[in-house]
Amino acid sequence: MCDNRGMPFSPLFSISIETASALTTIERARGFLEAAALSQDWVSKMQKRAFALEAHHTTHIEGTHLNLEQSQKLIAGESVDGVDAEDVKELLNYRTAFDFVAEYVLSQGAITESFIREIHKRLVNGVRGNSARPGQYRTAQNYIANSITKEIIYTPPPHFEVPVLMAELIEWLQNVYTTPSAIPPVLVAGIAQFQLVHIHPFMDGNGRTSRLLSTLCLYRSGYDFKKLFTISEYYDRDRQDYYNALQSVRNNAMDMTKWLEYFTKALATQMHEIQRKGIQAINLDGIVATYQLSSRQKYALEQLIEKGGFLTIHEYESLCPGIHRRTLQRDLLDMVEKGIIIQEGTKKTTRYRIHEKTI
Repeated sequence: MCDNRGMPFSPLFSISIETASALTTIERARGFLEAAALSQDWVSKMQKRAFALEAHHTTHIEGTHLNLEQSQKLIAGESVDGVDAEDVKELLNYRTAFDFVAEYVLSQGAITESFIREIHKRLVNGVRGNSARPGQYRTAQNYIANSITKEIIYTPPPHFEVPVLMAELIEWLQNVYTTPSAIPPVLVAGIAQFQLVHIHPFMDGNGRTSRLLSTLCLYRSGYDFKKLFTISEYYDRDRQDYYNALQSVRNNAMDMTKWLEYFTKALATQMHEIQRKGIQAINLDGIVATYQLSSRQKYALEQLIEKGGFLTIHEYESLCPGIHRRTLQRDLLDMVEKGIIIQEGTKKTTRYRIHEKTI
């Protein structure tokens, strides 16, 4: 049981078997990423993907209506017709706020109230008439509602308690980072995320701010995982589970054990998937080098690995516009002859799949 009674804010929790197991998975994935010979091209591609996913899911949780494809296009700088301008602004604001956090990590600056307020300002600036009062603590009561059902699920502390509660959270964080602490860094991130949501210091944008604070805490402790993870994707898959995990703390006399189980499971699930994809990428690079495959052939294999199932010549043509069909057919036949992929079906229904021994 960890209960730091020496400070005004003293997070109460136990490191359960479930949390310990998740922390082990996270550490293994972290070690893999640090040691693995991953190509810079793959890392760069996956970083861009992770960023787009995080920007989409962290805003989607709060009620934006963009789908993932629209969000990915907008993050890539493309224009998208028929979408809410406010949703677009919230999505793109995330990039501004994330870049601010990333630069702050490099500067090794202390986590302060003014810094958290600046994160909030960048997240909600210019959105919905600035009704969220960018960078300013709330001066009225607010509520947490399910973004789908609109049901009120939590009433935060009164507004006049916010400055004191925030000062206590910052004091705790600064103490953790300046003195030896028995709390694992991943749990520090989870505690900070919950406590900011619990205080709910702003009129709006608290969830996004808390998740960026959590990311900052991970980065600051050397747990950036090459910026390949997205902390919000898991939450957005089942928002009710996310809300239930947060509410579990309030239902258990502010004991964070169940929340930290959920938080570490979410991160462990993400990291396990990243490790799996990393191993596949290394194996793929080995196959490309061994069999001297072209960049087109590598791309075809990447699609087969990522999406599973089969690839047809029509799909391959759509992946490689401007390349003659016969050239693409030779690409596929070459990989069949080398035992990398398997050809199935008749002439009109020919399709290709990865050989079980390939990856």
